[in-house]
Amino acid sequence: MTPLRQPGSHAYVHGHSREEQTRLSDQASTLETLLHETVRYPPGSCVLEAGCGVGAQTAILLKNNPQTRFVSVDISAEAVLGARERAGEDGRERACFVRAEIGALPFPPESFDHIFVCFVLEHLADPVAALNHLRGRLRPGGTITVIEGDHGSTLTYPQSPDADRVVRCLVELQAEDGGDACIGRRLYPLLREAGFADIGVEALPVCVNAGTPHLIEGFTEQTFIAMIEGVRERALAAGMVTPGEWERGIAALRRTEEEDGTFTYTFFRAVAGDGEEPPGIAAG
Repeated sequence: MTPLRQPGSHAYVHGHSREEQTRLSDQASTLETLLHETVRYPPGSCVLEAGCGVGAQTAILLKNNPQTRFVSVDISAEAVLGARERAGEDGRERACFVRAEIGALPFPPESFDHIFVCFVLEHLADPVAALNHLRGRLRPGGTITVIEGDHGSTLTYPQSPDADRVVRCLVELQAEDGGDACIGRRLYPLLREAGFADIGVEALPVCVNAGTPHLIEGFTEQTFIAMIEGVRERALAAGMVTPGEWERGIAALRRTEEEDGTFTYTFFRAVAGDGEEPPGIAAG
C-alpha cells in the first residue's frame, strides 16, 4: 500500500524500494487467512479498493470474490502499473486500476456498493477526512471494511527494552510523517466521527512461537522485522538510537524466534455502514 494523499499528508514512511514491495507481498500472503477470512462480497457487487499499492491485497480480493468487480486506486502511478500486472489477465477482466488521490476520486457520489481499505489510514494526517470522502462514494446500504495494524500492541518474550526501542523509532518516525502507527485501536471513533453507522471492530492477534514456524519466517522475520529494518538509516541519522542500540534491538526481536520465544501483534478489522437505507427499504 502507498498512501493516498490529502491536504496535510506526508511521505510513506516505509519507502518504495523493491525490498518494501517484497515485504508487502510476504505480509499479504502470510496474513491472508487472518485478515481476509470474512471479507466476502455479494456476486455482482462493485467494490472500491482505496490504496491498492502493488496489488498484494487486490490479488486476494479477486481470488476470494470471483463474481465481484473491483476498482483499485492508488496515488502512485508505478504502484498502479504493478498492481495491474500482478492481477494477471483474468484479474484485469474484473478489476480496473486507476491512479487517484483520496481527496479527488474521479467517481461520482454513490458509485460503489462496498469499499475496502487496508493499511492506508495509518499514513494519513487526517484519516477522518479520508473516510468522509470515501463515505460519499458509497451507495445507500453500502459498507466499508477497514484493516489496520497497531505497533503499540507489540509484545515480545523475552521482554526487552532494546526491542521496544527500535519499534518506537518506527512509531515516532511515522508520526513525524503525519501518520499514526498505532491507529488500529482508533478505528471505532474514527469511523463514528466520519459519520458511519453500525460499526463493528474485531481484534485480530497474531501469536508467533515455535509451534507456528511459518509465522516466524513469514510474519516476525519477513514482515515485522523487515519493516523495522526499513527505517534504520533514518533512525540513526535522527539520533534516535546509536548503531549499537539498533543492533541490540533487532537481535532482541530475533530472540523471539527461538524455541522459548514468543512474538505477538494485533491487527484490527472494522466493518461499518454508511448510515443510509438501501433503495426500496423503508425506515422503521
